[in-house]
Amino acid sequence: MLLDRTTRMKPWRRLAATVSAAALGAGLLAGCGSESADQGKDDGANTPAAAGAFPVTVEHAFGSTKIDKAPKRVVTVGYTDDQTVLAFGVKPVGMVDQYPNPSDRSPDINTQWPWVKDKWGGAKPDVVMNNGDTGPNFEKIAALRPDLIVAVYSEIDKAAYDKLSKIAPTVGRTKAEKEPFSAPWQDNALQIAAALGRADDGKKMVQGIQDKLAGVKKAHPEFAGQTAVALSWYKNSVTPFTTADVRGQLLTGMGFKGQTEIDRIAGSGFSTQLSPERMDLVDVDRVFVINDKADTDALKQDKLFSNLKVYKANKVSYLLDSEGPAAGAAMSQATLLSLPYAIDQLVKSVG
Repeated sequence: MLLDRTTRMKPWRRLAATVSAAALGAGLLAGCGSESADQGKDDGANTPAAAGAFPVTVEHAFGSTKIDKAPKRVVTVGYTDDQTVLAFGVKPVGMVDQYPNPSDRSPDINTQWPWVKDKWGGAKPDVVMNNGDTGPNFEKIAALRPDLIVAVYSEIDKAAYDKLSKIAPTVGRTKAEKEPFSAPWQDNALQIAAALGRADDGKKMVQGIQDKLAGVKKAHPEFAGQTAVALSWYKNSVTPFTTADVRGQLLTGMGFKGQTEIDRIAGSGFSTQLSPERMDLVDVDRVFVINDKADTDALKQDKLFSNLKVYKANKVSYLLDSEGPAAGAAMSQATLLSLPYAIDQLVKSVG
């Protein structure tokens, strides 16, 4: 198993400070020229932001962006931004391939999760970045001729933002977000809702999920007295996620207490790999393992893990990542579409 924002691959490398100006220029020319093959097909992915209020101006980490009218062709370069855009009935024409799709598999696995499949329908968005790439494919994005680029759950830097904003109005991560991927899921959802002219609808959707979490707390008051950790088995090591990570946010949102010592060790990171002598940090009241079967089986064979009190007490929930019900993926993505599904699966996993 490889680890990243979706627990599948290594953390996304920082974007290079420079991109070939000639390459970008070629992409821009392609975007401004005659219709490409992608433009000519009716892929069902050019739905405008229905009932949105425009114009809107959205502040973000790189400044502010004005969007004059409802976008018809949206490209998402954040790992999970496509799902939030979908929640508002808009099908992106370009997206990040966050979970590597087998070359012979069609449609893309990222359009087939239980919580998004119906939303995508028969649309087949283009992949503008693969998980683990140094950055998005600027030429491909330009060729898709977007009228809005969403880069909220993303690690793009100012140089990349400037290049994207030359192609189309681009909305970056929230202004308050100090480190990429550290914003609360609510803030990410509201940021994208604002870009689509659907701020009020976004607030209602967020409130609906918060009400669902409140319902879990009410039904399970025992969670408040328990410390919980979400982790993965990565490179033969236990890798727990911090309380600032979306996985940790979901657990505390359900009422569990977080393991703050993991936060301290991880620093500004969203996770940390534990050395064998620090395995005690995940010996808490409840553990949620996000891995597919092969890695889960390997973790169970690790003597240090199997000797933990939480393991012996049968208080470990094993959430398949991309396999089966993919509860782990739903938890890791933490979007308006995946969260209701993730919450149900998590509650089910604890009995």
